[in-house]
Amino acid sequence: MKCVLALSVFVVIAISSCLASDLIIGTSYNARLAWQHKSDYMGIPFKKRVKEVFYSDPGQQIIKGIIARDIDHTSGSATVTAGGVGFSFANIRLKSERGSGLNYQIEIYV
Repeated sequence: MKCVLALSVFVVIAISSCLASDLIIGTSYNARLAWQHKSDYMGIPFKKRVKEVFYSDPGQQIIKGIIARDIDHTSGSATVTAGGVGFSFANIRLKSERGSGLNYQIEIYV
């Protein structure tokens, strides 16, 4: 009985972690965290929230990895619209599902 319960909990955790829409590009292995930003915006009923997040390194260091974690595990999306890995700047577009807010933790590694 305990084995079935443990297996059920594991399956629920695995499914919920797969439903999150995290953006992971490049690598954070052996890289230094250069920038961290939390984007938290309230939801508007029947509307999608869209926000642009901009990063530019004044030292012109090349980005090795970008991670945008959806903290609330919603069906929103995060995409890199300009720059990114291999560049010294990045534009990240965050888009929520209809009626929901945005809650993303963005990390950029150089």
